[in-house]
Amino acid sequence: MEHENGIWVMRGLPRNHPRRLRSYKQLVERVEEIGFLPLFANEVEGFSVEEMTATNDWWSGDGASDPWEWREIAAREHRIAYGKFFGGKAGFISLEWLPLFVNYRRDGYDFDARYEDGLASHREKLIMDYYIGEDANGDTVWKDVDILSTELKRAAGFGKGGEKNFAGIMTGLMMQLYLVTADFRRRRNKKGETYGMAVSILLPPEKIWGYERVTSGYKETPAASWTAICGRVEDYFPKAEDDDIIKLIGKRP
Repeated sequence: MEHENGIWVMRGLPRNHPRRLRSYKQLVERVEEIGFLPLFANEVEGFSVEEMTATNDWWSGDGASDPWEWREIAAREHRIAYGKFFGGKAGFISLEWLPLFVNYRRDGYDFDARYEDGLASHREKLIMDYYIGEDANGDTVWKDVDILSTELKRAAGFGKGGEKNFAGIMTGLMMQLYLVTADFRRRRNKKGETYGMAVSILLPPEKIWGYERVTSGYKETPAASWTAICGRVEDYFPKAEDDDIIKLIGKRP
């Protein structure tokens, strides 16, 4: 989206365009074809769900055709990963390319090792402690957690009188691929009735797809993963400037 004259303007395709995404199934196919795809328009022209769909399909509430609804389906079905992965903004990554993003963004570190080496903050650990623990042998385990992000904020000690910048810390953990959006759910009032917009539920990708699969990219250097990711963008969008790709993907490790 672009902000023009005080209003947000969508950059979409005509409804009769042959490459327009018309369904969630086609979204998954496109993500798996390219490997990853931001949700909204960015510095790389054409590289977003927004620019591959019709503007009038957005925010209709129709899960069959509304790209905003597709992100909830993607988070829930786990066929592709969804979260804030691109310059702190939302997008999708295929399961084939997820290990490369994990390796590059984590610089080859599991979270506990990153914290032990002084590379993760206390506030990040407050959140990740909610998801990661140890078994009787001292091995890392991923806890069974089912909590709305709004509830996690309070449970991890953020908010009024507590730690600050919960949203920023959560975005950073998603950018590092320590967390992904695993579902969306609406809040309930005291009568048990749902209300408001859907709220995200986050989990470590290891909890969803397994440690071995998620970290299989650790066998190569983070720089090699970064090169492959940037090269993939160049393959599909050869007119993209190097600086624009780096803004989206990140700097070479």
